[in-house]
Amino acid sequence: MIRINLLSVPKSKRGKRTVAVPAVSGPGPNLMIVALVVVVLTAGVNLGWWYKLNHESRRLAADMTKAEKENRELLQVKARVEQKNKQAELYQRRVDVIDRLRAQQSGPKELLAMIGDTVNATDAVWLNKMNDDGPNINIEGTALSIDAVANLMANLKRTGYFKNVEMKESYQDDQVRTMQAFAFTLVCEKQPQRQKS
Repeated sequence: MIRINLLSVPKSKRGKRTVAVPAVSGPGPNLMIVALVVVVLTAGVNLGWWYKLNHESRRLAADMTKAEKENRELLQVKARVEQKNKQAELYQRRVDVIDRLRAQQSGPKELLAMIGDTVNATDAVWLNKMNDDGPNINIEGTALSIDAVANLMANLKRTGYFKNVEMKESYQDDQVRTMQAFAFTLVCEKQPQRQKS
């Protein structure tokens, strides 16, 4: 046990002051108690540190689980987006094919309109048949005179659609008895830029 004298010390007669020093009595601090306090404090600090690390580990595990779930969801979204992109690409290819076919389809329409306008501009000529066989177009028809056939050939050449227009045959049609009529067959060679590839 420790004793401390808190009583004031009487003044000495000579006028000198003396300072009272507390007296400590009894045995010194027990080493076992100090060691126990250090061990308890160390255990407390370690327990607190372990608790903090354990809490952090659980929080990181929860964050990782959440991130993995989001990653799976994003992978599903990515797969759907890629599928939609493939569908859009396939759709675009189909649209391109349709557009290309429409562009190529205008060729015969253009040809028929041009030949129809040319025949209408030529007097005394009627067409019976027209056949497109690639680089050439074969035209069969009837005319009231050979001059009308020659005019038709000249008009077809002037369109710029044909490189060459030749008469394959021409003869007087015996089936028409009321007037003079000529049956003819023309071979029209297309210009190279007009041929289909």
